[in-house]
Amino acid sequence: MQTVLGNIQVGVIGGSGLYDMDGLTDRESIQLDTPFGEPSSPFIVGMLNGRRVAFLARHGDGHRLMPSELNFRANIFGFKTLGVEWILSASAVGSLQEQYEPLDVVIPDQFFDRTRGRISTFFGDGLVAHVGFAKPFCPVLSEIAFKVGSSTGAKVHRGGTYLCMEGPQFSTLAESNLYRSWGFDIIGMTNLQEAKLAREAEMCYTTLALVTDYDCWHEGHEDVTVEMIINNLTKNALTAQEIVSKAVGQLPTRRDCECAAALGSAIITRPDMIPLSVRRDLAPIIGKYVQVD
Repeated sequence: MQTVLGNIQVGVIGGSGLYDMDGLTDRESIQLDTPFGEPSSPFIVGMLNGRRVAFLARHGDGHRLMPSELNFRANIFGFKTLGVEWILSASAVGSLQEQYEPLDVVIPDQFFDRTRGRISTFFGDGLVAHVGFAKPFCPVLSEIAFKVGSSTGAKVHRGGTYLCMEGPQFSTLAESNLYRSWGFDIIGMTNLQEAKLAREAEMCYTTLALVTDYDCWHEGHEDVTVEMIINNLTKNALTAQEIVSKAVGQLPTRRDCECAAALGSAIITRPDMIPLSVRRDLAPIIGKYVQVD
């Protein structure tokens, strides 16, 4: 039976360019195994702005994992077993609209899925649950991130739709223009599955979408170089660390949002019909609703 390992309320997922949290003190590295395999990398646990925080490099040490290779279930389950309730995700994105300029930060409020075949649920194997996902980002956490981000001097946008594509290739020009015509705002490759799994695990989740460049639709796209993108990634990482550090200090100690009880009416399977092995594996997630043993 998996049990919660500690009272680490805050989790941070670092995307492209953000592979560490410089402000973390009293560090320890925790390597977890989960019913879904190993997370992308060890969790780095330490103190940040008065709170215990667990940091995970989404793409692994040295950026070894493509978006399609990420073990999203192991990553989110790992946070759950550590006791995490809030997840701040930082991700590099492309801009689909003129107003979102490179180095801007977007706190989106919607997703559109263009991935193919990725596993984005903890359930199955004899346990069925349907969690509401109409509003995929925690409004409380998103508002804190927006207010804190605005106070840092960064240009921060509140709201917008994050289109999650499969990758690893970027969009064709035809695709990019289609996404723009649909009114989508930013494009990335990773956050949708994290958000779905976090909701199933009753964790609050939001994204700091860090704009590195305009997608290929922009007339200035040919002027973009690899060096420019890397430079923007570096600058965005510094912005993300400042926002995350300040946001951590403002998080409530109690949660009253819908995220905290998302599974309350979502489990459909009759409890006595859920296989014992599934109940034990998912104990950190379903334990308050289903008797494990």
